[in-house]
Amino acid sequence: MGKMIANDKDIVVPGENLAEGMDFLPGFGTYRDGDNIVALMVGQLRISGRALKIVPLSGKYVPKKDDLVIGNVTDITFNGWLMDVNSAYHAMLPMKDATSDFITRGADLTKYFKIGDWVATQITNVTSQKLADATMKGPGLKKLTGGRIIYVSPSKVPRIIGRQGSMVSLLKNTTGCRIVVGQNGVVWVDGDPQKEQLAKDAIRLIEQEAHTQGLTEKIQAFLGGSK
Repeated sequence: MGKMIANDKDIVVPGENLAEGMDFLPGFGTYRDGDNIVALMVGQLRISGRALKIVPLSGKYVPKKDDLVIGNVTDITFNGWLMDVNSAYHAMLPMKDATSDFITRGADLTKYFKIGDWVATQITNVTSQKLADATMKGPGLKKLTGGRIIYVSPSKVPRIIGRQGSMVSLLKNTTGCRIVVGQNGVVWVDGDPQKEQLAKDAIRLIEQEAHTQGLTEKIQAFLGGSK
């Protein structure tokens, strides 16, 4: 007898085993590997009778352990903060990972983070219930005050960061802005308003031209010609 390993509406990732046995049929976004049906892409699993298919997440971010992400605080619970990380998942920032302060039960958590705050945080664990755990303990992890938020396609983040951080360094050095790039496709830019706009325009250009050769030279020319 076949058996399901993943559940209907689960978020699945490439290579994940979805079902065992010949009772199930691979549909869009899945393939058969021996007795197993395996996910070919990131997306939401939909089970219809015996058929399995994946509905691609339209460029939504799927959290991975150790990713640096930029989150927006959406709720405060008795034991921490819930954040939107531009994903089908939410991230939970527990009190113990938010600060080295000793927080007493029932303390006012808004003195650390309020609803609407933006934070650079790191994913520590991904659970199956559309929830990821996060921490503020690490270099560069902090509340982001001022500046502006730019959303980009998560798949373009590696080009925006560049090899060994070369592209983001170029952006920072040329515009004088402080910039944090989240793996979840959220970028924070803080500086002189005109320079923030210049950085944003350059980031949009990187997104559009990510697949082309000589990208660094194009961006250097764009930034150099915009001074």
